[in-house]
Amino acid sequence: MKNIISILLVVLGIASGFAQEEKDNYGDNFSLEGALEMFKKSNSLEEFEKLINAEENDVNNLDLNQDGDIDYINVESIKEGDTHLIILSIYLNDKDIQDIATIGIEKTGEEEAILQIEGDESLFTESIIVEPFDVESKLDANNHGPNESIIKLTRVNVNVWFWPCVKFMYHPRYVVWKSPFTWKKHPSYWKPWKPFTHTIFRARCIKHSAHFHKTKTHRVLIAKKIYKPRRKVAAIKTYKKTTVIKKRAKARRK
Repeated sequence: MKNIISILLVVLGIASGFAQEEKDNYGDNFSLEGALEMFKKSNSLEEFEKLINAEENDVNNLDLNQDGDIDYINVESIKEGDTHLIILSIYLNDKDIQDIATIGIEKTGEEEAILQIEGDESLFTESIIVEPFDVESKLDANNHGPNESIIKLTRVNVNVWFWPCVKFMYHPRYVVWKSPFTWKKHPSYWKPWKPFTHTIFRARCIKHSAHFHKTKTHRVLIAKKIYKPRRKVAAIKTYKKTTVIKKRAKARRK
């Protein structure tokens, strides 16, 4: 009986390990929070592209084409009215491009704007949206004794209008940015490095999570509509087995 139990425990352990292995996804090797942290620090999209590709900033740990080196992430912006769309993508080879994430920015008032970043569904196991948040404190004296009150903390959305790069993009003379770099054509200052293990990378990029949180609510709806016909996905290999991701967007970006 003990032998049977031991065998069952081993089988369950293997199954559990296999299930965990299957949950591994490319999105685990890119920090959406880190990308927003770099965007918040940037004065332009050119600077933003440089920051997300810097090893010391712990944003990118992707090696989608499995060549043993970190992939370079390209940034492209699209503008329609008061809405901006920023697309982050990677060249897998000289022809195929895989989108990683998109940042949508929409103006909501004279000096107000909202922003969200969303990971591409082909790389993340589920739709993941990340946005900045702040904490608002209020004195709550209800339902307490006459001399008793508590401070209630509530997460609130952030007005990103005063972020340097947002101000830059809404300037009347702003010109949309498209990375000049392509397959094997990278800036001279950038050198690829070897990917970290998932455990090490997550430990390195956890620092970016302090001011950003995940949400299931789409707030930048116009940007999402603008992106839909421009989305690019390619055939890539997973770490554990080969999987073909169907090309859902055949049209080239304008």
